[in-house]
Order: sequence, then C-alpha cells, then structure tokens
Amino acid sequence: MTNSKKRHTPEQVVRKLGQADRMLADGGDVASVCRELGVSEQTYYRWRSQYGGLKAEDAKRLKELVKQNATLKRLLAEAELAKAALKELAGGKLLGPGRRRAAIAHLIRTLMVSERMACRLAGLSRSAYRRPLQGDTTADPDSALRDWLRAYAKKHPRWGYRRAYYDACGEGWTVNHKKIQRLWRDEGLRVPQRRRRKRVGSSTVEAPAATEPNMVWAVDFQFDADEQGRAIKICSIIDEHTRECVGGLVERSISADRLTGHLEDLVAARGAPAVLRSENGPEFISDAIADWAGTRTGLFYIQPGTPWNNGYIESFNSRLRDECLNINSFYSLLHARVVITDWKTEYNHDRPHSSLGYLTPAEYARQRTNQMENDDIHNDWT
Repeated sequence: MTNSKKRHTPEQVVRKLGQADRMLADGGDVASVCRELGVSEQTYYRWRSQYGGLKAEDAKRLKELVKQNATLKRLLAEAELAKAALKELAGGKLLGPGRRRAAIAHLIRTLMVSERMACRLAGLSRSAYRRPLQGDTTADPDSALRDWLRAYAKKHPRWGYRRAYYDACGEGWTVNHKKIQRLWRDEGLRVPQRRRRKRVGSSTVEAPAATEPNMVWAVDFQFDADEQGRAIKICSIIDEHTRECVGGLVERSISADRLTGHLEDLVAARGAPAVLRSENGPEFISDAIADWAGTRTGLFYIQPGTPWNNGYIESFNSRLRDECLNINSFYSLLHARVVITDWKTEYNHDRPHSSLGYLTPAEYARQRTNQMENDDIHNDWT
C-alpha cells in the first residue's frame, strides 16, 4: 500500500488549529497535540504563522482572494501583451488573409505569444492560419484555367473578364464569374484604359501685372446645392487690381454662350479688360469665348492643375464659400441669387480689404480712378 502525502484545505487547517488550541488549554503540550492531529511540529508552526487567528470562513475568503489576485495578474499580463502586439501591428490595416498570416507569424516570432492569442489579435481563425495556400502547393489546381485565360486575353486583348467567363462556360469550364475575375486579376490581364487627354486653352497674350483697374479680370466657377439637392453653379468675375467683384452669374448651368453674353454686358458698362484670366474649363476654352474675345481682350489660361496661378479669384471664392455659402441654406434658385448678390454687394461696398489698406474694393477703385484722371490732366498740362 502506497503512502501518499495528505494535503489539507485552508478550512481543515483552521479547524485543526482550533482543536489544538483547545487541547493546549486543557494542559497538553505541543508534541502531544501534533501527534493527536497527525502532523509534524514544523507543519503545526507553519500553520500557526500562516493561518493563526483566522476563522474557517476567513480562511476560505483568503483563498478566494488569492485566486482572484492570480486571475487579475494573468489578465493584466495578457492585456499588456495584447497592447504590445497591437503596437507591433500599427503599421497599417490588415486588409487581406495574406497580411494577417504574416502578422500572426511576426507576433509569434517577436513577442513569443501563443498561436491562439496571435490569431485572435490579427482577426484570423486558427484553421484559416494553418490551412496551406493554393499558391504554396506544388500543384496549382487552376493552372489549366490560368493558361486558358492567358491565351484568351492574348487573342482578345480588348475584352474583359466578363466575356471570358461566358466563353469559358461555353467551352465546358465549371467555374463562376468571381473565380474568373480573381484569376484574371492575379494574372494581370486587366484591359488598359485609354486616358482622355484634357484640352488646354491657347492663351493669346501673356498676363501682365494688374497695376491698374480694369487691366486683368479673373473668372472662375464654384458649385453649391439647394435644399432639394439640385446643383447651383456660381460664376464670379473680379478685378485683380481693385479686388472688386465686377460681375457674376448664379444659374443651374452656365454655358459658354451664357457666359459670353454676361461678359458683353460687363464690357458695355465698364469697358473691356486688357486680359481675361481663367482656368482650362470647357466653358472657357470653347470657340464661343475665343470668337467673343476677338479684338476686345486677350485670353490667358493658367496651366492645368495650378490653381495658385489664379490666386485672386481662388481667394475670393474661399471668402464666398466661408462667409456666404456655408452659412446659408437655399430653398430655390431665386433665393440663392438674392443671397449671393447681396453678399457680393456687401463685399464691394462694406467689407474692408486688408491688402487695400482696409478700404473697401469700391472705395479703393474710386480713389484709384480719380488719381489716374488727375495724373492724365497733369501730363496734358506739362
């Protein structure tokens, strides 16, 4: 018969210590008490130092607290390890199974975490992580279909995967369109897209520095929408020297003919500018604008993709957007016309401009015009 060492629970130890206290109170000594309890004196003193003064309920509660403390320590360690693992994966989103597998292998190799924890942090099941990839196997089950797709794309270079799917089904391949699309993409058989060349306007003059009023006008479009979601197209025209908004349109759409008609009205009232500066939009580079300009004014088109070369009108558009369009909701086209026109009137006559010495554009234009007239009179006398 084997003699196994008996382990006592905390409740049993506290009960035995209580029995020992009663025996010692009756006049017994420690040696006889230990013989009665069936433990050695070293065990008795160890119990006394560890559980002395505790009741059975207290000992049970202490055991539970020790167990909870160990659990909390383990959870804290796992949380810190998970935090360190997430920092390792902070370089980008794990968008595909391939990147998730690489992340799991990196965590296992770097942080020595378990496979279970690495898969949980990377968001991939362990079965998917352990499953071998078809590309890693020696025999690709889709090699014949890949060869057929390459030959098909070589024969029909302008056809896409959709036609390839129907022809593959017609030739007896049992496959769905999603697999054809995936293999088509893997083989790099995408149909090249012909990019449409953007037309660039032909400038008739070089844009001079706007040193006088009515020398350079800048024109540009911006868009908004009413409460029904219908588009509102806004055309603004400013004098680059005086910063004055000399004209503009608010319509659902603005054609080149509509724009030339408005420019004709402005020229009749204010005179033609030396240069009209604009971007390369279809309305500006149209034949209608070129025919209208004729001998009236020169046309200067900025380079495509360089809005900073038309900075004055871009600055005006940003103020119009910030101070008017973003704080108003238009319930109709007429409402938009009234609000935008009132804002442009306030901009010209009431809003000081820092680059004009905090004069309004209209006041600066008036002073500059008077100064130029006085200079002309003085030159005539001399």
